[in-house]
Amino acid sequence: MRVLLTHTPEMRVNYYPDRALAALRQVAEVVLHEGDTPLSGAALAQAAAGCQAIVADRATPGTAETFANAPDLVAFLRVAVDVSTIDIPAASAQGVLVTQATPGFGASVSELAIGMMVDLARNVSEYAEAYHAGRLIEPRMGRQLEGRTLGLVGYGRIARRIAAIALAMRMRVIAHDPHAPVDDAGVESVPLEKVWAESDVVMPLAVSIPATRHIVNARSLAAMKRGVLLVNLSRGELVDEDALAAAMDSGHVAGFAMDVGSAPDQRPNPALAARANVVATPHVGGLTPEAAEHQAMDTVRQVAALTRGEMPERALNADRATRLARLGIR
Repeated sequence: MRVLLTHTPEMRVNYYPDRALAALRQVAEVVLHEGDTPLSGAALAQAAAGCQAIVADRATPGTAETFANAPDLVAFLRVAVDVSTIDIPAASAQGVLVTQATPGFGASVSELAIGMMVDLARNVSEYAEAYHAGRLIEPRMGRQLEGRTLGLVGYGRIARRIAAIALAMRMRVIAHDPHAPVDDAGVESVPLEKVWAESDVVMPLAVSIPATRHIVNARSLAAMKRGVLLVNLSRGELVDEDALAAAMDSGHVAGFAMDVGSAPDQRPNPALAARANVVATPHVGGLTPEAAEHQAMDTVRQVAALTRGEMPERALNADRATRLARLGIR
């Protein structure tokens, strides 16, 4: 099997480490993308000529144009959980399989979330910035998190990890998720309105679907406590950034931490990130060797399964992937 790995050289360093690349080369002939910018559309199809699989980083979309112009392609494998930039109906129309990786970043994202919460509560970034600039800064009162209420919107794997850590810090934890049980000891299942009204710290961790777009908006922000802290490490589109900026201008929101936002590749909006009461990181929640290798190795196993004539794990449109018949998979 011939496989195109779409990561640029810079992205391979962080998101497809050497051990995973070596393992991929054990099961397939690998074609590397050596350009500096992500491929898309017809250019991606051209680069994948003669390849049965594309192993795509999160910055490489799977468009209808690509699937329509890649006659050799059998499978499009995403090295991430997020497949929002893959046109799955278009892939299915062409008989191309789409897969995703498993979420191996739970620990790293959870740790960053807790760190950001502490940073906002104790003004850590503000002090560090002043000292880095050679300035003396007067200390000001911080917030003790023990006894405070953490509100989680969504209760998946990451939220469960964060809840456990927050409980160990003796915080009160409340959560709302209409699609998953909030059943861990010590965590209160509450209506969404109660999350807004009672939380000292709010973390939106819901899946990104049309119903959750801008779930943090002018109305929900107004329902929160004055001086609330907000932490977003999930998806940028969960937060209405204009409404948030207005709430910070008024002092209603005291601080915001974000690892995601409305800039390309889900990175924070630079204008929002430049505010003094904002802590921002450039979408690095899952950027640890353990998390990156976990997802890269998922695609190695998926390619290996294809070469054996087996359906890979995390297939999203297996019933429409008619080109799998070329590999003896039915």
